[in-house]
Amino acid sequence: MSYAFSQLLDKVNAHIESLDYAREPMNLYRPVQYILSLGGKRIRPAMMLMAYNMFRDDVERILDPALALEIYHNFTLLHDDLMDNADVRRGKPTVHKRWDANTAILSGDVMLTLADVYMSRVDDAYFREVMATFHTTSIEIAEGQQYDMDFETRSDVTEAEYIEMIRLKTSVLLACALKIGAILGGASKEDAEHLYRLGESIGLAFQLRDDYLDVYGDSKVFGKKIGGDILCNKKTYLYINALRLADQEQRAALDYWATATDIVPEEKVAAVTAIYTALGLPEMSRNIEEQYYRRAQASLEALSVAEDKKQVLREFMAALMERDV
Repeated sequence: MSYAFSQLLDKVNAHIESLDYAREPMNLYRPVQYILSLGGKRIRPAMMLMAYNMFRDDVERILDPALALEIYHNFTLLHDDLMDNADVRRGKPTVHKRWDANTAILSGDVMLTLADVYMSRVDDAYFREVMATFHTTSIEIAEGQQYDMDFETRSDVTEAEYIEMIRLKTSVLLACALKIGAILGGASKEDAEHLYRLGESIGLAFQLRDDYLDVYGDSKVFGKKIGGDILCNKKTYLYINALRLADQEQRAALDYWATATDIVPEEKVAAVTAIYTALGLPEMSRNIEEQYYRRAQASLEALSVAEDKKQVLREFMAALMERDV
């Protein structure tokens, strides 16, 4: 049978809730339980189940490796929050704020190992390929994070560099989820690769939409204050292309807002947004987002499975791209 995405999410959430945190010392495991209890979209484990379900029906069989991706994803968030000195995650204090930095580091370390443990719970026939895919992805995500940090001190970041950074930091984990699901479902190498490329493309479209919504979204719908990337001088697709296309006056204004310290945040957001709009960047951003979405659709159509088996993933992709949050 084919499960709806909501049904797969229910299975993931139930599995997370069943986790046993009885090991000692509890001061190591309480932060793990805490960050996993904060919720989230659980997109990555559900995507693994969705890919598997294209080829097999017994999705409960791979709940442990699917959970590994959620543990790993939350590990990256825990360490990202620490590096960014962020106060809040999903409306609650971050781990390093509720406890301290040392606790966040150590609990993050054990989450990384737990992710490996849960991912290793696969049939021996698939073990080496699954673990190689997971470990390569883990390395690439760290590379993406380093690029993101490097870009903070550079004013010459190119569009190509930015796309590669978000591919590594965001897309490869979605691609990994789909590929491992396909591998465990007994898919051909060709279909597993099509699903990996689909994940890469939809991940790029997803992040580009996120960049766009951070500037042009409705804060009541988007769920966070608009303009956060502008205030932090993040090298997003919009900002990089603004620097590339700006005339002398616009470039001077962008440089001013990037370095000024005594400012009214709302004024900075409004001024930079006005430059983006004048340069036609909203349309440019939506166009490239659409290009990656079409690539994802092409990868989906290339799969050698029945059309009805593609429907859940097709609907999921459409929902991602129609989102305002």
